[in-house]
Amino acid sequence: MRPAPIPARMNPELIAHGAVADAVGPVVIVSDSLPERNGVGAYHKDLLDQTLAAGYQAALLGPSEDAPTPLKFPLPGDATQRIWLPSPLRFSRVMRELEPTAIVIATPGPYGLLGAWWARRLKAELIIAFHTHFSSVTDLYRNPVLRAFSRLYFGFADSVLFRYGDRVLANSQSMIDLARELGGRNVEFMGTLLPPAALDDPASAPRQSVQRILFAGRLAPEKNLQAYLDAAAALPDLEFVIAGDGPLQPLVAECADRLPNLTYLGWVSRLDLIRTMDRVDLLVLPSHVESFGTVVLEAMARQCLTLVSNHCGILDWPEFADVLYTIEADETVASAIQRVVADEPAALATRAQQARVAACELNARSLSHWFGLLQRANDARRGD
Repeated sequence: MRPAPIPARMNPELIAHGAVADAVGPVVIVSDSLPERNGVGAYHKDLLDQTLAAGYQAALLGPSEDAPTPLKFPLPGDATQRIWLPSPLRFSRVMRELEPTAIVIATPGPYGLLGAWWARRLKAELIIAFHTHFSSVTDLYRNPVLRAFSRLYFGFADSVLFRYGDRVLANSQSMIDLARELGGRNVEFMGTLLPPAALDDPASAPRQSVQRILFAGRLAPEKNLQAYLDAAAALPDLEFVIAGDGPLQPLVAECADRLPNLTYLGWVSRLDLIRTMDRVDLLVLPSHVESFGTVVLEAMARQCLTLVSNHCGILDWPEFADVLYTIEADETVASAIQRVVADEPAALATRAQQARVAACELNARSLSHWFGLLQRANDARRGD
């Protein structure tokens, strides 16, 4: 079956934006996440790469494994992640050199709060990218002291960012509603971007059967990993793969040792994850909490079938209604997988093709939206 045609990454509207990129002031993206280490870090690395490719001046300020610094410590409740304290001197050097007209804050950590301070100082447009309600995530951890501390901190950080943010972007209706409840101004949808490799590299053939199944993401309670592990135990004739790292890594490793049909890859790079998606048939994301589910969009772009829980924000996007399989409220992950496996080969292949087209089209629209935001920020600065 021939793959469906894929729309160009840059549509005419984007090309027009790119033509005036030199006339638009610089943008600085500030994130507490390591680039491509998780969904937030990956999103803003993609934003940086695609704005640079279009001719914009852009920089990403955030932690780096290559920058030796003692100013980092384990995240409470998840020792596989770090809280990094930013260098004020580095911030000052970048901000003074670029003098951005727009500053994008991706996370409510120390980097994000310092970025908000610089936006106020430079009178730059402050854009809050509201990816995750961290208080909801930390509620899933058992330690009551950790829950109380996390709620106090993230409540403070969110109040600061929403108070001073000129615009708040969120990628699902539930997150938009929450942002407004928390005091966000000018709240609007934020589409999700894709890495160049997912867009440009030829995808494998559309799936016509399901034999190999993948979970990719943080190994954490909010991902509902136990349900995925139960499915691996219940369906011994199917192959299950897990890629990622997190506090539940010992549980995953133990199950991989015990179940012959379960393979644990550990944490893999973004490019390696895309290659892994090309070798499996179905990505499963059974999360209890998932503001969007970027990994699902990446799988769609590779013509890999996807199965998601009804807690994933990607379901708020109507254009994906016919390309995503959904775990119903009254069924287990195992039974949902069996339902997908039983679908007709032609239906599976058509869904996989349509998924790639829809993912690439969303990337184009999302990038166009970002370019429009940068233009508005530039116009607002000139108005001052």
